[in-house]
Amino acid sequence: MSNTDSFIDEVTEEVRQEQLWTMVRRYGWVAGVVVLGIVGGATWNEISKSRSAAAAQAAGDGIIAALESDDSAARLDALASARAAAGTDTGAANVLGFYEATEAAESGDTARAQDLYTAIAADGSLAQVYRDLATLKGAMLPGVDADTARSGFESIAAPGAAFRLLAEEQLATLDIAAGDTDAALTRLQDIIVDSEITPGQRARVLQLIEALGGSLETT
Repeated sequence: MSNTDSFIDEVTEEVRQEQLWTMVRRYGWVAGVVVLGIVGGATWNEISKSRSAAAAQAAGDGIIAALESDDSAARLDALASARAAAGTDTGAANVLGFYEATEAAESGDTARAQDLYTAIAADGSLAQVYRDLATLKGAMLPGVDADTARSGFESIAAPGAAFRLLAEEQLATLDIAAGDTDAALTRLQDIIVDSEITPGQRARVLQLIEALGGSLETT
C-alpha cells in the first residue's frame, strides 16, 4: 500500500469517527432516555412488588393479631390498623375491610360495618362478584331500613349476577315483612324452579312456601 493510500485510509477513519461523535453528541440523549426508562421501569417494578408484599404482610399480620385477641374492640383495632397500613393496595385493604365489617357487625357496630361494605361495593377496581358480595352483606345487616335493604338486593338480582337467587330470597322475606304474601310466594316459586338453586337454599325456600300456605305442587 502506498503512502497516499495509507493517508487516505487514515483520513477516512478520522472522518468516520468524527461522524460517529457528531451523531452521539446530537442523538446521544435518546440513548440516555432509553437507558433511564429501562432502569426507571425496573426500579418502579421492584418498588411496586415491595409495596404489594408489604401490604400483604400488613394484611396477614392484622388478621393474625385479630384472631389472637379475645376482645372484640382489640380485634377491630388490629384490623383497622392493618387496613390503614395496606394503604393504596386496594386488594389487601378490601380483604381486611370484609373481616373488619364482619367483626363490627358481630360487635353491634352496624354503622361501621355498613360504611365498610359500602366502600368495598363502590370500588371499581374490584371484580363485580366481590362488590356484589359487599352489597349483599351490607343489605343484610341488622337494623338496615327496608327501603335501603330492598334497593341493595334489587341491584344484585339481575340475571347472571353471582348472588341473584340469594338476593331474590331476601326480597321475598322483605315482601313477607311488608305483608305482601302473594308477591313473596311468586318470588319463592320462581326461585324453587331455577336451575341454579342450591340444595340448602331449596330446603329454605320450600319451608317458606309451606309456612305461607303455598302449594308445593306448583313447584
